[in-house]
Amino acid sequence: MTVAKENSVAHPLEDQSCLAERLEVIPVADDTRLAEAHWKDVELALEKAGIAEAFQSACDEYPKLKSFLTGVFVNSPFLKEISLRDVERLLRILTSSPEAIITDLCLHDAYDHATSEADLMRVLRLAKQELALTTALADLGGVWPLEMVTGALSDFADVSLNACIRLCYRDLQARSRFEPVHADRPEKDAGFFILAMGKHGAGELNYSSDIDLIVFYEPELSRLQGNAEPPVEYVRMTRRIVKMMSERTGDGYVFRTDLRLRPDPGATPLAISVPAALVYYESLGQNWERAALIKARPCAGDVAAGEIFLKEIRPFIWRKYLDYAAISDVHSIKRQIHAHKGFGKITVAGHNVKLGRGGIREVEFFAQTQQLIAGGRNPDLRTRQTLVTLQGLVEHGWIDPSACEELAEAYTFLRNVEHRIQMVNDEQTHILPTDPDALARVYKLLGLATLEEFTEALLKRFNTVQDHYSALFEHEPELTDSLGNLVFTGDSDDPDTVATLERLGFKRPSEAIRIIREWHYGRYPAMRTAKSRERLTELHPVLLDALAKTDNADSALLSFNAFLSKLPAGVQLFGLLRSNPHLLNLLATVMGSAPRMAEIVSRRVHVLDAVLDPAFFGDVPTQAQIVSGLETTLGQARFYEEALDRARIFVQEQQFLLGLRLLTDSITPLQMGECLSYLAQAVLQQMLARVQAELEETHGQLPGAEVALLAMGKLGGREITCSSDLDLILLYEVPEEVYESDGGRPLAPSQYFGRLTQRLVSALTAPTAEGVLFEVDFRLRPSGNSGPLATRFSAFTEYQQKEAWTWEHMALTRARVIASNSDSFSMRIERGIEDIKSGARDLDKLRKDVCEMRARIQKEKPAKCPWDLKQVSGGLVDIEFIAQYLQLAHGKDHPQVLKQKTEQALQAAVSAGVLDQGHADVLVPQLRLYEALTQILKLTLSGKFDPNTAPRGMLDLLVMAGGEPTFERLTRLLEDQQVEVRRCFEDIIGPVTLAAAG
Repeated sequence: MTVAKENSVAHPLEDQSCLAERLEVIPVADDTRLAEAHWKDVELALEKAGIAEAFQSACDEYPKLKSFLTGVFVNSPFLKEISLRDVERLLRILTSSPEAIITDLCLHDAYDHATSEADLMRVLRLAKQELALTTALADLGGVWPLEMVTGALSDFADVSLNACIRLCYRDLQARSRFEPVHADRPEKDAGFFILAMGKHGAGELNYSSDIDLIVFYEPELSRLQGNAEPPVEYVRMTRRIVKMMSERTGDGYVFRTDLRLRPDPGATPLAISVPAALVYYESLGQNWERAALIKARPCAGDVAAGEIFLKEIRPFIWRKYLDYAAISDVHSIKRQIHAHKGFGKITVAGHNVKLGRGGIREVEFFAQTQQLIAGGRNPDLRTRQTLVTLQGLVEHGWIDPSACEELAEAYTFLRNVEHRIQMVNDEQTHILPTDPDALARVYKLLGLATLEEFTEALLKRFNTVQDHYSALFEHEPELTDSLGNLVFTGDSDDPDTVATLERLGFKRPSEAIRIIREWHYGRYPAMRTAKSRERLTELHPVLLDALAKTDNADSALLSFNAFLSKLPAGVQLFGLLRSNPHLLNLLATVMGSAPRMAEIVSRRVHVLDAVLDPAFFGDVPTQAQIVSGLETTLGQARFYEEALDRARIFVQEQQFLLGLRLLTDSITPLQMGECLSYLAQAVLQQMLARVQAELEETHGQLPGAEVALLAMGKLGGREITCSSDLDLILLYEVPEEVYESDGGRPLAPSQYFGRLTQRLVSALTAPTAEGVLFEVDFRLRPSGNSGPLATRFSAFTEYQQKEAWTWEHMALTRARVIASNSDSFSMRIERGIEDIKSGARDLDKLRKDVCEMRARIQKEKPAKCPWDLKQVSGGLVDIEFIAQYLQLAHGKDHPQVLKQKTEQALQAAVSAGVLDQGHADVLVPQLRLYEALTQILKLTLSGKFDPNTAPRGMLDLLVMAGGEPTFERLTRLLEDQQVEVRRCFEDIIGPVTLAAAG
């Protein structure tokens, strides 16, 4: 590694001894059986590579090595996987100086030998694997301090970007479209440069970090030749660089890239000319952009041109006078993070160590806001790195040494926690797991043995940071004090109020004034009292500010007006909204981004009751908590019909609450699907029992009868959305000697359970005063709609074994019992279904049937655009069919692949050796993307998705879920990956020929 300088974030070589010799921290692996199992995997890999003896010698020489690696592998599936992928590389890393390895990886000419895009992508990805493993082991072992780890990651990001730029230039040169000034360094003096922003700019990249970039070019320095036009060529070049860096291949990816920090990203090209950028920053630049540019650093391309550009915008970033005004804007960003993402309470499980209270972002903002205030007059404070900035603030009297020491120690600890969260599965997340086992992996990677020890250490740092941050902003004025005139009295519009609303973003300010003026006429029940009108007047500034932050302020105001018109009373809610910006911002988010949820909250205001519960900002509800809450709710029902209404209210509240959490990024789409499935399962269990009790009052019981409800489809796979139908089959079994029920109006078993099913359907789907509970579908039962509603289990198994079509067996791969009056009956059903799924099959016929079925669906339901995520060629159906095919084809020999959840089935198929890792690398990420996008679409929309008419806020949600900088890029990603998914389908199963569908 090179000596640190302005444009390098590396650190000097101090110790050339090998990594294994310098281990200080040993991750905890306290489960002996599990540790032994993981080490057997290591031994097998070593024997296969023929280096078992050499590895044992290293373990003998360095006594800490085996326990260190065991702790790493037990707690980090990702690090185990990349270690065992190449154990010779692992041994080399362990027995070499990590500084020397990183130095070799970060040489600027190390990748010049790559002659094609594919070659460079492969070489960089292999280098990233080595970097990831080296930095992780040096970090986990306490070999390197934080700044060495982040510096190595940041240096490699610089070098990778520069390698991509050089390849692009050489390709242009080969086509006579570019003439370099320097043959060996084509990027130098060519005018095209990249600014690293955020943690990348500061040399503080986290372990699984995205890199935030802004791409510029100086037209006067361009070395493009012929008919190559800079605006076109540099945008094309930027797209290519992003692809080379972030596209996931069989070798992984280099860095995910984000270009959204560029000026006005919705309206500007990916590469911006320096003159255009200067005009923007001088006339339209915002305080948050000033804060972001504090860390900006030219990292690749024409670095000298980048330095000149930063010098030119220095007056924009650093003001001449003490700039206390900027502190409000920067603090408002932090408050909005808390409000929109729900990080209002310090916890451990589920807490966001970056954005949450007391987290990393608060330390960064603590430093940045004071830099913005004083940096204009004091160049010594114009530093990029957080810890360096804190020290500078001490030296110049802005903070006490004790504050610096406490914040620096907390920051370092929290960054280490952040790294370990990410090292588990190489995911760009900052949220501590809620699952106890997953959480244990994090603190055991820190070398801590118990949750109590970790909790004490973590809460100490969170509270330290929060105390210092709160003290800095304790006298801050309200965010909306400076909005301007907001006068809604009198008969004519106040001109200054019109101007304020226009400035806020309202396109029809007079209409907005009319709506708000009518609120004060008391025409709605919520506005009948003077007290409620006073409270609403106090709410005007924060309310309008919150609505203005949505994509369409006018539409959001209309939605809020509809909501207000249905409120029975307003005093309590208005007071709550005024004092709780979290709730107000959540409500504004719904009004502006999610038409379906806005409609729900307008029609059924009571769903907000769930949000008013303090537990809303706590952990994600567990299955046990959902069951308990439903039992408590239904336990208060005095009669059957009231129970139906209470169930509907409970489901609506929970769905709305989960939806808000998804919108605010406090749960993942995967958690959303699981929680919604837990909710549906709990309701079905309760409803089946209550419906059966109602039936018994009239028709009695069938002695010895057993009944079970079988979940199919998305519910079977625990992947439902807010608008999913529930695919169900009701199975029963009755002793042979029982011919009828024992009640006053006896029924034969088939009639009895048919009636039970009808009543269950009615209980779920009948529209009561509180709406519909769920839509249900029983068409997957034997013989479909033409067969009986309920099916005897013996008849079900006979049908499945002798008459069922292939598609029915495919559907059965997702079946699971979710409600039953008999555990033994449930087990018999589960065993029977497993026998059917693992039966011997003619694989040629199976492939032919699956391909024909996919072709038939494609022909009958043709997809018109890539956003038909389910039906499109290469869409969700393709992936589900692949998983189902693999289970039916290999379940007999590999029963471990028989999983109801599609992703688990695919992962199990890889482990069983029946699915190629390259195919899995395409299918699994795309499945996750489809599920994430589907959850958002189903949550926010009632009808079909049309990108041309969808609210901008909704498109932003999709873009965020997709991890792409723009909606257009996300759409292109879908198109590209759908081609790859279809290719996988044809590789694994066979071609989809539409002619065969006829």
